[in-house]
Amino acid sequence: MSPVWHPFTQHGLNEPIPRVARAEGAALYTSDGARIIDAISSWWVTTHGHCHPRIAAAIAAQAATLDQIIFAGWTHEPAETLARDLVAMMPAGLDHVFFSDSGSTAVEVALKMALGTWGNRGEPRHGVVVLEHSYHGDTIGGMSIGARGVFNQAYQPLLFDVATVPFPEPGHEQASLDALEAHCRAKPAAFIVEPLVLGAGGMKIYSPALLAEMRAICARHDVLFIADEVMTGWGRTGTLLACEQAGVVPDILCLSKGLTGGAVPLAVTMATAPIFEAHRSPDRSRMFFHSSSYTANPIACAAANANLAIWRDEPVHDRIATLGARQQARLDAVAAHPAVRDTRRLGTIAAFEIEQPESGYLSAIAPALMAFARESGVLLRPLGNTVYVMPPYCIDAADLDRVYAVIPAFLDWLANPASRR
Repeated sequence: MSPVWHPFTQHGLNEPIPRVARAEGAALYTSDGARIIDAISSWWVTTHGHCHPRIAAAIAAQAATLDQIIFAGWTHEPAETLARDLVAMMPAGLDHVFFSDSGSTAVEVALKMALGTWGNRGEPRHGVVVLEHSYHGDTIGGMSIGARGVFNQAYQPLLFDVATVPFPEPGHEQASLDALEAHCRAKPAAFIVEPLVLGAGGMKIYSPALLAEMRAICARHDVLFIADEVMTGWGRTGTLLACEQAGVVPDILCLSKGLTGGAVPLAVTMATAPIFEAHRSPDRSRMFFHSSSYTANPIACAAANANLAIWRDEPVHDRIATLGARQQARLDAVAAHPAVRDTRRLGTIAAFEIEQPESGYLSAIAPALMAFARESGVLLRPLGNTVYVMPPYCIDAADLDRVYAVIPAFLDWLANPASRR
């Protein structure tokens, strides 16, 4: 037995864990020679494709020059360049960049920034408002502001309370807005939201108009608005940021996953000048108390700089639009299957539900489809009975056809026990 303890894996089931030897573009290659199409961007991180030559070259060059340096009181060119270019690329007003190393830590940083801002202003606010079904990571703060359930029930004693706004289901949008307004009147520190798409919560989609109104409510009540674009950023919803579609500029923005093109871990939390100024003082006790050993690692920053260059120099938006259109055509075909309901797409994210008596994250559908797809040369990882396809932007039509051929084949296999192999 391997000594490795894998995430979100029940080792007691003794399910096979393939060994991946290399990757290129939209494909993974296992040690036994199988080619696997990465239909979920290796957990939503890979944007331009695996082992992109420009990103790989930047990593190699930086590794031979400066690999690591403490970032508290020191700096280096890759981080300075990245910070300047992010400020130029992201919505105006997000003028300060704080580095960390994952989506979860980017969110933890955002929460600490929000509470620290109010505390340093002499107006301590401790409340946080969240959207129902949200997911913001697996650290303590991230779990506290995420949906409660099987993910975090064992850790309940460690979690802090939050105010929850019901998800704006069709026909019930005003109830969600009214609930947010009521919570904001109580003067919480912040409202945090996944813009337009709730990822791990089931790829639930809501409109840009609703996001814009949520932002307006927070502004009216002087509540900090935090946009968690860890999954939705870097083109997944069809635009660089999901917030763009609503004309929204958050007070605090969390980015990770596609920040380096998915090559190496890196995250940033971007903030407006008032949030930075609330922590700037001759008083050392008012500094922002957060760091990790690898904050702004030079190699990771070099990878991110290469990613930004790709966005500037190559037709990434055209690739996203093409992939979105291809996804829609194939999703329309899948929608005709009697076991499929609620097909939906935003940008390069396509999702639907498999109609089954058993639902929820622990539905048996998920491991069954994962295994079926793996044997068919495709990497899928459903969220319970919610199936989604979110491939790298470089995937070609033939590979996308293979992905969408696996889905009805699985549904037919599921409906016909006699055919199961």
